[in-house]
Amino acid sequence: MTLLLLAGTSEAQKLAQALATRGVRAVASLAGATRAPRDLPLPVRHGGFGGADGFATYLAAEGITAVLDATHPFAANITARTARVCAAQGVPYCLLLRPGWQAEPGDRWTFIDREEEAAAHIAPDETVFLATGRQTLSCFANLAPRKVWCRQIDPPEEPFPFEGGQFLVGRPPFSVVDETELFTQLGIDWLVVKNAGGTPSRTKLTAARDLGIPVLMLTRPSPPDAPKVSTVEAALDWVLAL
Repeated sequence: MTLLLLAGTSEAQKLAQALATRGVRAVASLAGATRAPRDLPLPVRHGGFGGADGFATYLAAEGITAVLDATHPFAANITARTARVCAAQGVPYCLLLRPGWQAEPGDRWTFIDREEEAAAHIAPDETVFLATGRQTLSCFANLAPRKVWCRQIDPPEEPFPFEGGQFLVGRPPFSVVDETELFTQLGIDWLVVKNAGGTPSRTKLTAARDLGIPVLMLTRPSPPDAPKVSTVEAALDWVLAL
């Protein structure tokens, strides 16, 4: 067996370590969204595949016999393409999709389906913290000229794409204390996040609840109709059962 692990999440890091420890023949793939990703204990390829045709060619050329998709829950295009190509090629495929966040007592969440909907909820004089990454930043352009902070892992290479915005560079994890101090210092009135799920990154939601900050929560895209698991342990069991 030669497994392709589509990586880029904390779950993928844990899976890579488990696969390496068990001697599973595998290669990890990183799309390149982060310029300095953490090291993985597997052979790693970087960058895209060149669309569906390029991905199909890669699977055949490299003798890939199974694909485990541990990409971000909002990497909808990659996941849909991967599931579709694997089905067409008869390559076993499984999606590791961690559970989404659920509101707890005291949370003030409003769910939205598209980034452009955020402006309808936020007054022009309010300050916004975008914890949604840089890839969809331009979709929030109608927030201008509100004061907008966008946190990203890598230092920006281009100016903020709309008026009123400013980048903040930081690499997770962040503690609840860290997030509470940051939101207080910046005078944040709204937090905007994707419903990515996961325990480490929930700290910003806890901080928002403690400070009484309302949250706009982007709804997850629907996953493909394909085999899926919700934990690293279940994903590893799937691999070992092949």
